[in-house]
Amino acid sequence: MTELETLNEWRSFGGQQRVLRHASESLGCSMECAVYLPPQATHGPVPVLWWLSGLTCSWENFTTKAGVQAHAAQHGLAVVAPDTSPRGLGLPGEDDSFDLGSGAGFYVDASEPPWAPHYRMYSYVTDELPTLLAAQLPLDLERQGVAGHSMGGHGALLLALRNPERFRSVSAFAPICAPTHCPWGERAFQAYLGNERAKWCAWDACELIAQSRWRAPILVDQGEADPFLEEQLHPERLQAACEQAGVPLHLRMRKGYDHSYYFIASFLAAHVAHHARALCT
Repeated sequence: MTELETLNEWRSFGGQQRVLRHASESLGCSMECAVYLPPQATHGPVPVLWWLSGLTCSWENFTTKAGVQAHAAQHGLAVVAPDTSPRGLGLPGEDDSFDLGSGAGFYVDASEPPWAPHYRMYSYVTDELPTLLAAQLPLDLERQGVAGHSMGGHGALLLALRNPERFRSVSAFAPICAPTHCPWGERAFQAYLGNERAKWCAWDACELIAQSRWRAPILVDQGEADPFLEEQLHPERLQAACEQAGVPLHLRMRKGYDHSYYFIASFLAAHVAHHARALCT
């Protein structure tokens, strides 16, 4: 079994914030992730909330800026924050721009060279990493929720809609709702998935909703002052898709808020409580 190496560990709100490293078979490189174990984990396995971060981010942004540990400790949730892509592979174009390659895995399994052998973030987050962590940490994989921000909000919606039997809850901050209809998504999908746009639909939340068995409430917070709102995020497309499919969507437009972690921290308590209602029963 692949061993988890502890890089750092801090006491936080009665629990433990850890940073771990391991060798990934899915990605073909060494990966880091952050895991918060609440105080309740000393008594046995606890529910898991996955946090998927956005473009340019790693595990560190959310773990250090959002203040999630206090909320997780209150509800008895473990919080796992993976990285957003493989790192240090030396692939052509890997580090040339912020929206492709390093820090921009988009939570898909790439099918095109040179990305296909390594950029398999969907398989990594849904299969390899949960199995690895649950084998060595007190995590209850029967009770999982997923949340994220921006590109990670797209990832959270994607994981939930494709795996309704695995995840009980989902939420997102300023998600890329329709990646097949925005510049960030189109650039990434063309590189990772090829030119055949029909294949992209399998990785687009707005396209997946009609076919998914997901019927639990979806919580989304979106800042009205977000500079990426009109060109990149398109929450109106998600709202229309949910209405047509009969999926309950709580879309909350927040006046004056932007795309930053100040925005996330302002409403994170409500998101953690949303997941706790589904997971802590």
